[in-house]
Amino acid sequence: MSDDPYALLGVARDASQEAIRKAYRSLAKDLHPDLNPGDSAAEERFKAVSAAYHLLGDPERRARFDRGEIDASGAERPEAAAWRRHAEADRSGRYAGSAGHGDFEDMSDLFADLFGTRAGARGAGLRMRGPDRRFHLELELPEAVAGTSRRITLPEGGTLDLVVPPGTRAGTVLRLRGKGGPGLGGGPPGDALVEIGLRPHPRFRVEGDDVLTELPVSIDEAVLGARVEVPTLTGRVTLRVPEGTSGGTVLRLRGKGLPRADGGAGDQKVTIRIVLPRTIDPDLKTFLEGWRKTHAYDARAGQEGS
Repeated sequence: MSDDPYALLGVARDASQEAIRKAYRSLAKDLHPDLNPGDSAAEERFKAVSAAYHLLGDPERRARFDRGEIDASGAERPEAAAWRRHAEADRSGRYAGSAGHGDFEDMSDLFADLFGTRAGARGAGLRMRGPDRRFHLELELPEAVAGTSRRITLPEGGTLDLVVPPGTRAGTVLRLRGKGGPGLGGGPPGDALVEIGLRPHPRFRVEGDDVLTELPVSIDEAVLGARVEVPTLTGRVTLRVPEGTSGGTVLRLRGKGLPRADGGAGDQKVTIRIVLPRTIDPDLKTFLEGWRKTHAYDARAGQEGS
């Protein structure tokens, strides 16, 4: 293990006091003996980083170490000790440094800050909330829209019962309080956090509160108009396709999207796709050839670059 206190804390020699404090807090949380029972290596490293922070956490001691007056243990080097005796013997004060001898803060205060208790050097009486546990659950889109319940099997064999509310979106995190890891020293357990994912649907996709889908229509339905059945996430409904509807037109089914927290719902947006017959009827072809001679129009008029 390195004797360099900067290396032990993982900070640069020009690190700020705040950076040194943050580095020590992070290491102390990971290495504290009460969190690593029976781990002698962690305990030794905890002692080492605590000693390093005791040295570097005090600006004056840190400055003396940087000048080579004291070693990593805080003991004066022989040549520095001789100089110090000489300086202290001089009553004129000409050798006095500008920095005062600010005492290093009580380590128990730091552990109180770290662990929520006025712990001693070994964190006696440490009481901590247990860690949260994270899970991921994939649902089908109709399940998320209607709401569902699931039982999650844990790696160690236990189970969690989860209720998914209607209208749950991808990325939603559902919290099961008290279902996480056990607390330390009688502390409360953490929570289970279940992130919801949605499997791709062959017909629908979600955009905010709305559901998007395509509707194939025939030439005559687009030209003459029609009433056609459209699938939604809650069943089939009838949609009116207006006369003269172009491909790409978006029609809206109000309230057929995802449920919202305010009790309303988004919409289903239906994009019209005109589909030609598999084989072109000779009569249709003859009609269109004649029609084009007298009714030709530019379908791309107004497009950029046209």
